[in-house]
Amino acid sequence: MAKLFRAVVMGPPGSGKGTISKRIAQTFGLQYLSSGHFVHEGIAAKTEAGLLVKSYVEKGMLVPDHVMTKLVLPKVEQMSSHSWVLDGFPRTLAQAQALNNLYQLDLAISLNIPYETLRERLSDRWIHPTSGRVYNMSFNPPRVQGKDDVTGEPLVQHDDDKPEALMARLRHYKEVAKPVIDLYKSQGILHSFSGTDTDKIWPYINSLFSTKMHIRELPNTNTLSQA
Repeated sequence: MAKLFRAVVMGPPGSGKGTISKRIAQTFGLQYLSSGHFVHEGIAAKTEAGLLVKSYVEKGMLVPDHVMTKLVLPKVEQMSSHSWVLDGFPRTLAQAQALNNLYQLDLAISLNIPYETLRERLSDRWIHPTSGRVYNMSFNPPRVQGKDDVTGEPLVQHDDDKPEALMARLRHYKEVAKPVIDLYKSQGILHSFSGTDTDKIWPYINSLFSTKMHIRELPNTNTLSQA
């Protein structure tokens, strides 16, 4: 039986974490786990952790580490018998240490995208608030302008996706991500990728995963399933 493989994808708002993570999951047969999806599910289901997160979000406050870990880690633990790629978590050192206490990661991907590219992407980004579905007017537009494909409900643009707020978000991301990046670098699992085009970054990430997952195969086993 092949050894389980676990990876995380990090990057600032608009860096393409979700797109890259989904491609990794589909290409290499991993479970795609999204902290954003867990948050929306928790809020919709009115779980204890979900309601806690909602109380911070509604006040426009950052969700504390202990609340995020309480929400995300039980969901990750439900996938303990699967190989997975985790999108959007951890974001802070405390979250990374909490995840480390449960699992030894095989890879940590860090996406370094120029500010101008992030600004352009986020100015085109619209969201369905209830589900968290994200649309980009340039390369992933809704079928009907301004409406969610599934429900037909109106899409909104977050205030913090607007250019005047982006620089502050990017600065905050870099501050909190640096200790996490340093941790994964010290563990020898960090790989950083830079660029302005997800399609041009992807072949390098694809090659990295192909190599790492092949190495982690146990002798005389079948290759990991491909999606």
